[in-house]
Amino acid sequence: MRLSLRGSAVGVTASLIGFLALVEVTSGILQGFYVPLIPDLVQHLGIHDADFNWFEAAQLLLSAIVVPVLAKIGDMVGHKRMLLVATVVTAGASWWLVAAGDFTSFLLAWALQGFYVVWLPLEVALIFDRGRRTGRGASQTRRAAGLLVVALEAGAIIGALSSGRVFEAVGQNVTVTLMIPAIAVTLVFFVILLGVPESTPSPGRKLDLVGFTLLTLALLLITSGLTFVRINGPETWWVWLLVAAGVAAFVPFGLWELRSPDPAIDLRMLRKPAMWPVQLTAGLVGISLLGAQAPLSTFAGTDPANGYGLGLDASSISNLIGLYLVSMIVGALLFPLLSSLTTPRVTLIGAAALVGVGYGLFLPFHQEVWQVFVNMAIAGLGSGALVGAMPAAAAAAAPIGQTGIASALTNTTKTIGGSFASAVFAVVLIQGASSAVTATASSLSGYLVVWAICAGGAFVAAVLLVFVPKLAFGDPEPVSSS
Repeated sequence: MRLSLRGSAVGVTASLIGFLALVEVTSGILQGFYVPLIPDLVQHLGIHDADFNWFEAAQLLLSAIVVPVLAKIGDMVGHKRMLLVATVVTAGASWWLVAAGDFTSFLLAWALQGFYVVWLPLEVALIFDRGRRTGRGASQTRRAAGLLVVALEAGAIIGALSSGRVFEAVGQNVTVTLMIPAIAVTLVFFVILLGVPESTPSPGRKLDLVGFTLLTLALLLITSGLTFVRINGPETWWVWLLVAAGVAAFVPFGLWELRSPDPAIDLRMLRKPAMWPVQLTAGLVGISLLGAQAPLSTFAGTDPANGYGLGLDASSISNLIGLYLVSMIVGALLFPLLSSLTTPRVTLIGAAALVGVGYGLFLPFHQEVWQVFVNMAIAGLGSGALVGAMPAAAAAAAPIGQTGIASALTNTTKTIGGSFASAVFAVVLIQGASSAVTATASSLSGYLVVWAICAGGAFVAAVLLVFVPKLAFGDPEPVSSS
């Protein structure tokens, strides 16, 4: 009997990827649309430029907390259901941004908009659930995750290029301009509702409220402490107390989880040789993915008369960022292809090494624009591969019923790595300026430290991935019938 494309496993998966790609395009729009508007948003709200840092910090804090909770509930009741919940909150927050006219309301709305961060982990879990039924869950998830990253970066490019043009077209009306991403998120809710099938839930499970409360407390203390290090400076003693308290909070969390019959996070799962290197890699790569972009932009915009920098204008810096995003797209597309030619493990190691090489090249080669372009393109190839590969690899290494939380943890560790990097990089650049003989030497030395940390973190990740079993993240071998 002939099966229709939509009725086949492959057809359903292809359809699912198409709908989820639209979700990731919207995610990219959210990430790229607001950045060019930051000066105008500052003026619209009547705040200082430095105050905008609070918006980013609040969103990182909230996303680090809610992502593992929503992903775990998704494992229990269905990932589509949680994807819809996260989209409703994101849409509501996006419309709130349209109406917000003061610092406090804009801060709350901006933080709640961070619920979109859970979209990708939930999407990976949905795809893996469908692929598992065909026996090709791991390979299908790798290919799909690469396409989702392409959609994400394409959306970011669309958002970054369109926001300024929309702003000018509507007579520099901030309120009308902010309606564009709100409309996009609202529409994508119906895309998910009508086009995305539900995953297979795991009934009879209970949410570990105590475990998630302890985890939330630990993440809140650590990420808020790192944020205050960046804002208040490393000489503020109480910020380090927050970080230390957050680290200490993981002790009772771990003890509780090991005794819980259905833990918030299965620590025994995290001990698997195919899991812990992936989670640590996400944190280490988060250093460059989330922490290095601002220093790179400021370096590119610094006048060479200071003895360093490229002296690029805003348009040229946008082109530089665009090249980085395009190289990430290429990396995301190449990852599943190279994984099929070698192994996923070898390709992951190579991707992490590329990030290290790209940032390592900044140390001797940063004087010319073409050098910085080449460095960022190399790092972008590795970063693009890793953005989709890490949640896909975590899902492949997780047992049934824990794919969502395993994928989400790569985002949480990436966020912590990015928060750590942002705090350290801000301190390094400021301290370098106050301790060196000349302002030029101090500033350049600070940037060299930033690039060295990014390169070192990526190379450490590559080494950690060597400890992954050789055939990890692959499809199970077919059982031969005798």
